[in-house]
Amino acid sequence: MSLILDHIDKSFETVQALRQVNLEVQEGELFGLIGPDGAGKSTLFRIMASLLIPDSGRCTMLGHDVVKEYREVRQIIGYMPGRFSLYMDLSVEENLAFYARVFGTTVKENYDLIRDVYDQIAPFRKRLAGKLSGGMKQKLALSCALIHRPRVLILDEPTTGVDAVSRREFWDMLKKIQGEGITIVVSTPYMDEAEMCDRVGLIQKGNLMAISDPASLADGSDARLFSLRSNKGVYAYLDQLRKMEGCRHVWLFGDELHVTLRSAADVNQVQSAIREWADDSLEWKSIVPTIEDRFMELLKEEEI
Repeated sequence: MSLILDHIDKSFETVQALRQVNLEVQEGELFGLIGPDGAGKSTLFRIMASLLIPDSGRCTMLGHDVVKEYREVRQIIGYMPGRFSLYMDLSVEENLAFYARVFGTTVKENYDLIRDVYDQIAPFRKRLAGKLSGGMKQKLALSCALIHRPRVLILDEPTTGVDAVSRREFWDMLKKIQGEGITIVVSTPYMDEAEMCDRVGLIQKGNLMAISDPASLADGSDARLFSLRSNKGVYAYLDQLRKMEGCRHVWLFGDELHVTLRSAADVNQVQSAIREWADDSLEWKSIVPTIEDRFMELLKEEEI
């Protein structure tokens, strides 16, 4: 087992950041942690990386306790924090050389592992890190995290603020890195990225609410899901649907509303009520749930 989190709690003064988090990640797995800002993702990752001490519980990385054996842990993990943390006033090659020296290795020695990402930043090797674009900063940070050939790679929202093409390229590189036998634990706010993980965990307010493979997680609801669209906008219908007895949960989803019904018997009742609204452009249809729908359903259940 690459990673074991056993009843992890962490508080900051009056804020409970993590609540009894339990998780096991297999060797060679690509595990995604999904949740909004403030859900506890970064706190959990800092504990994994031996940068924070939990209030209670235990975290082990490849059998090493991250508190008692933090020196050993830091030799076997690569950590990429959410905020770019390399040296802005050093060039690309100087940053790489520095991190390689810290771990007693060289870029040449591990070139086979970082080739795909290194070759993309090599043309800018003389440029200061602070002058790189967001996508290039991301690739430089990944190269530095991999420079010592870690066995576990921890990435905290690595693609936030990066353009769609760079995001896709980054995940293609992660798949190749996983193919080298490296375990990857990554957090992301993007549901499309979650679908590329072997398993995902949904976290909110420090609670790990569900863990499964993406397909099973999306199918994990037994509620009937519908969408409502209108050329006039749907926000005006939000409260009306929430007041209907047959509607279990209603939330905004882009330019439409997603609605779960309490039972199949409520379908005709809700459809009849919608037909009475003076809006010929209304479109009401049954849809297949996504991971994001499942996440929203779990949040709504938590509020009850």
